[in-house]
Parts: sequence; structure tokens; C-alpha cells
Amino acid sequence: MALIGLVWVSTDKQKTQRQHDALDPICLKVFEEKISGKLNTDDRPALLQALSHIRTGDMLTVQEVDRLGRNLLEGLIVLNDLFQRGVAVKVLEGIAAGEHTERSLILDLALALSEDRRRDIVRKTKDGLEAARRRGRVGGRRPVVDDDKRAAILARRKRGESIRTIAAGVKVSVGVVHKTLTDAGQEQQP
Repeated sequence: MALIGLVWVSTDKQKTQRQHDALDPICLKVFEEKISGKLNTDDRPALLQALSHIRTGDMLTVQEVDRLGRNLLEGLIVLNDLFQRGVAVKVLEGIAAGEHTERSLILDLALALSEDRRRDIVRKTKDGLEAARRRGRVGGRRPVVDDDKRAAILARRKRGESIRTIAAGVKVSVGVVHKTLTDAGQEQQP
């Protein structure tokens, strides 16, 4: 029996090292995906690759059950699909830790708790940002465009440069240039 690992995060900005630390030492092979939650197994390339390596008796291994989907519905759909394909799942941590060959109350409960935890984090983050705003502080990322970059973007656009050329020259994204021009009311210029 071999363990085939799956590391999953929903965005490129999230870190995967903690999951790799748990899976790499015990798994024959570990697949990583950075993709927004999808309902179908067939929409997840790394999961499909992992499944192609699983042989009879092997198990798909995840650090926690919420690595199969970011909410209850997505997790249940993926689990059901895996079990219908005859794939056993090993969960290393959390209340659903253990080996599973079919859906169970504990798996459903673990997914429900994961979704509740995610909602709680989102709520607390929003509450914290709102509290900071009330105190006159603005949360979030620092602006990419300072006064010098804004002036350079506007001057380059006035000279007729394309948004892509400006972005490359000022070393910001096309979206940042577009937003800067829109905010300045200059988007419609050549």
C-alpha cells in the first residue's frame, strides 16, 4: 500500500509548506494544486494526476479533510466522487484523522466545521478592518502606485503610450495602470 499525497490551496498567495512537511516524508508522491475550489474532481488537474498514480490498496492522503474542498458542498462532492471511484482517503490531522473508504458522519462533520471556521476567519477579518477604519486607519495592502508612479503613468499616457507599454516601463501590472488612468479620468485617451 502506498500513500499518494495531495496538497491544495485555493490561491497562489497561500503557502503550502505546512502540508508538504506533513505529506512529503510519508507519501510515495505528492501532487500540489493551487486552484480555486471546484465541484468536480475532473476540474482539478493535480487531483486527477494523483488519482492516476493510485493503484489498488493505495490511498489519497491529505493533511486535513478540508484540503479536498473549501466548503462543505465541495468537500462532500469530491469525497463522494473519490469513493465512487474506489479511492480510499487518509486524513492525517483533525477530527476526521484516519483512513476512510466511504462517507461517514465524522467526515461530514469535519467538513462542516472547516466551512464554519473559514466563515469565522472571514468575519473576524472584516470586523477587524471595520474597527481600524473607525479609528481612522485603513487596512489592506499598501498602494502600489505612489505619487511619483502616478505622475509617470499619467505623463506616459498623455504622450500616447499604450497601457501595456506604460505597465512595463513603470513596473506595475496592466490592471494598476488601468485603475490609475480610470481614477484620473484619462482612460479614454489614445
